[in-house]
Amino acid sequence: MRTQILSVALAASASLGLVTTAVTAASAAPSPKAHAQRVCATPSSPTVAACHALKLVDPDGRAVSPAGQPVTPNAISGKTPADIQSAYKVTGLSAGGRTVAIVDAYGYPNAERDLGIYRAQWGLSACTTANGCLRIINQTGGTSLPRFNVGWAGEQALDLDAVSATCPSCKIVLVQANSASLTDLGAAVNTAATQAGVAAISNSYGGGDLADGSYGAAYNHPGIAVTASTGDNGYQGGSFPASSHYVTAIGGTSLVKDSSARGWSETAWSGAGSGCTTLNAAPAGQTSAMTSCSGRAIADVSAVADPATGLATYAPTTKTASSWAQYGGTSLSSPIVASVYALSGNTAGYANTLPYANPAGLFDVTSGSNGTCASWCTARSGWDGPTGLGTPNGTSAF
Repeated sequence: MRTQILSVALAASASLGLVTTAVTAASAAPSPKAHAQRVCATPSSPTVAACHALKLVDPDGRAVSPAGQPVTPNAISGKTPADIQSAYKVTGLSAGGRTVAIVDAYGYPNAERDLGIYRAQWGLSACTTANGCLRIINQTGGTSLPRFNVGWAGEQALDLDAVSATCPSCKIVLVQANSASLTDLGAAVNTAATQAGVAAISNSYGGGDLADGSYGAAYNHPGIAVTASTGDNGYQGGSFPASSHYVTAIGGTSLVKDSSARGWSETAWSGAGSGCTTLNAAPAGQTSAMTSCSGRAIADVSAVADPATGLATYAPTTKTASSWAQYGGTSLSSPIVASVYALSGNTAGYANTLPYANPAGLFDVTSGSNGTCASWCTARSGWDGPTGLGTPNGTSAF
């Protein structure tokens, strides 16, 4: 299957948080343009999910910065843990022993090794199976892990790195489903919910617009914050599980440094998924007067997702080899918000109601759009489709 390529707007690397450990001479001429490449194949059925990770590459598929410069171990491109924590005002906060579960499909044999390289690069404490910080299990809770899939392994790397960047003190359990079917992924979510200490479950994937009556039970876990990416295709209607009544649907922004008191500014990312489904009910606090949707509108909240302003990630290129690249997509925003929920610890009941009750604890995103539609495409004051109610300003909204 031919890999789908998305063009992304480029901006000056200084405004994108480009991280350069040291600059060495490039072995090839820099690409004149960077593209965001989907790392997972597009499924042929609405009941099979695609991951929402995007990787910046040049026309030859090599990892590059937004300016088209090759990414190397000495020239790493993308947001750092310090950037993410600064932007969302969670620097120095502790998870108090709580765990973020990550649910994805297929296996990733070098997940622990690659996570170790990522955390060491940024001076984060080790998170290993030996010290109890990291667990990797299959969809039934066992240790016989699924077969490798390079696209979904890249998704897992992004999720692991995003949790580590946002909440270095969070423990992590990675639950690998046997396949990308929503039946298998749902089984993995149910298993994640039974793991000790889990405060949040991140789901960086989506399928078609499906009803909770058929698939929602797997995502119905009061007392645990279940987050789900809204997708990378702009306005699209519903996408499950983000369109479920039970989850917090996470949209996406472009995040750049600026001279404001916050130090950062955000606009709605053009790829952030949004829409309205009539198959499922809205979460408490989300009203039709707010959203112009008679059912469940997405998103609820958001975080950085634009791959051009994305996260420096250490991810696999083959079953045995890995390297640095800049990743984005709403696959980035979902684990960020899940980590903020874990930092807050305030997940009694349905966690998706909390931002609606505490919108003052969010940065309202009021500019940018993801397409042309009547009500769900353009950022504005208060709720909007691409960014929901806004992005985390500390943990008080969660």
